[in-house]
Amino acid sequence: MPHQPLTPAKRNFARSMRREPTEAEDRLWHELRGRRLDNIKFKRRVPISRFVADFLCAEAKLIVEIDGSQHAESDRDQERDAELKARGFRVLRFWNDDVLKELGAVCDTIIAYVKDKSLQPWR
Repeated sequence: MPHQPLTPAKRNFARSMRREPTEAEDRLWHELRGRRLDNIKFKRRVPISRFVADFLCAEAKLIVEIDGSQHAESDRDQERDAELKARGFRVLRFWNDDVLKELGAVCDTIIAYVKDKSLQPWR
């Protein structure tokens, strides 16, 4: 898959998204930032190709997405995940409610996926 250059518009879009996180994204970022989660390096709102990933662990090529109900059975998300997978990424998705109500379990799952690159996301 050819590399798409990062346009100023895409960079600005990612920057604006970092300024307006959802409550769930903000909570998870509090756990991920500054290598707080098991000393794993994450970045947030990272432009990749024509998409912006919520969170990226580049070392494990793992993208973590936090989804609201608008993402339920989304064809666009399936297309996006397929393109990112073709680029060598795994996309791990959690619902907003999972992050807000089961943050410890979400963090444990992320750690497991970073440590075991053979694990494949379930949705």
